[in-house]
Amino acid sequence: MEVTFDNQSNVLSAQILTVHDGSVIYRIVTDEGLWSRDHTYLKDANPAVGEPTNVGVIHWKEKTFEIYGHRKRLSDIRRRPRNPLKKERFWRWAPDRKEYTVIYHNEKEWQVSTVSKSADFARNANRFMEALLDGEVVASFSVPYRPKLFGKLKPMVVNLETLALEKDEVFLFLVFIYSECKRQDKMVKKTLREVGKVFECMYVPSQSQPFPALLFGHVAPSSG
Repeated sequence: MEVTFDNQSNVLSAQILTVHDGSVIYRIVTDEGLWSRDHTYLKDANPAVGEPTNVGVIHWKEKTFEIYGHRKRLSDIRRRPRNPLKKERFWRWAPDRKEYTVIYHNEKEWQVSTVSKSADFARNANRFMEALLDGEVVASFSVPYRPKLFGKLKPMVVNLETLALEKDEVFLFLVFIYSECKRQDKMVKKTLREVGKVFECMYVPSQSQPFPALLFGHVAPSSG
């Protein structure tokens, strides 16, 4: 399945449309306060009779994911690699579900791969087809929204293979939204730090006119 977002960068407020006919399958809505996010909802645009509209929720303050009413802590569904230098994260919704490796690849897309099983697992004839897919990319989220001087920006695109669609479609959409949102947060913080360094280079603090005053426009009274 290939779908696109109807905007270039905002993963917190968007419609998700199928590529083949442009129909809306999900809507993303976020409740935000002045300084923080509260909840991000993944809403089914065409729910069946009796089925809920909200199929997934990210509870930002509580650090939990919710899928079809079942809520789990982030610490229970995500783990970090043992090597602190590794940037990938491992996600699994439940013990009986597949575990996925999620990483931001080549500064342009999130990639989701199945976690490789042991050799003993692969030897079991009943698991041959599943073992055959170990380590394969089963989903991706392209986010080529960096500023361009000329030309139209490309939309964000999600690709989900059949293996990912079977049970973890909603889960992986939440993982993509969460991961990209956190990445953008880091980019903003990095930009603010760089802007601060520019101001530090432009102005030389003094006892009569310290740097914070210059930065925020508070001019110290003249002593002369």
